[in-house]
Amino acid sequence: MYHFLLRTVPRPWLIRLSYVVRVFAPLLYRGDKVECTVCGGRFSKFLPYGYDGSAKRDNVLCPRCLTLERHRALWLFLRKRTDLFTRAKADVLHIAPEQPLLPHFRKQRNLRYVTADLVSPLADVKCDITAMPFADASYDVILCNHVLEHVDDDAKAMRELYRVLRPGGWAVLQVPIDYNSPTTLQDPNIVSEADRVKHYWQKDHVRLYGLDYADKLRAARFNVTMDDLVPAMPAEQRERYRLQSTEYIPFCRKD
Repeated sequence: MYHFLLRTVPRPWLIRLSYVVRVFAPLLYRGDKVECTVCGGRFSKFLPYGYDGSAKRDNVLCPRCLTLERHRALWLFLRKRTDLFTRAKADVLHIAPEQPLLPHFRKQRNLRYVTADLVSPLADVKCDITAMPFADASYDVILCNHVLEHVDDDAKAMRELYRVLRPGGWAVLQVPIDYNSPTTLQDPNIVSEADRVKHYWQKDHVRLYGLDYADKLRAARFNVTMDDLVPAMPAEQRERYRLQSTEYIPFCRKD
């Protein structure tokens, strides 16, 4: 039933249905082998995740708050490497807000928090990331994770993100990266869903980034650090949180 829903239900409705799953799934997965860095839940294992057109992975989806590896890695990074939760105040723009993280950000009284997306029912502002309706230098912090691989003109989107970020501000811009490839793969002949899954890892991706991803961000004028918090973590801790050993966090500053 779980995989049937992932295959057949449109994403906006799937987001709403997920609230039902969160009621009973934690009871079925009681234990203490894995731990979610976001909600603090401990379970015998995480749920599987994936659907037709995306790689299926076992033991990755938190039964309580529905985080995936990238969410748990991002949350650790924000807590350990930034002052987002302790600074006096910050204007934050969250593109394509992740359902497991959104309520935690909304509770932060020091954040003026705005979400934006083209289609998500969770977004405050409906907009195209390549032409956002925000003034220059509007935000101290931007979170935009696993979005750019869906955008046809990603260079334009990167420039827009840089434009609306304030000098001295920073952004986290996670994407899927093939760390075995020195360059990004983007081929106009790769158009079918089957080919996109094969080459880009998901049917709605338009490219697969390689080791040159940081250079692409630098071309948009960001000062980029690929932070190694997760890869440098002890393997047993990474396994408990079920994080990917290659999850470097693209930390982008506007000087």
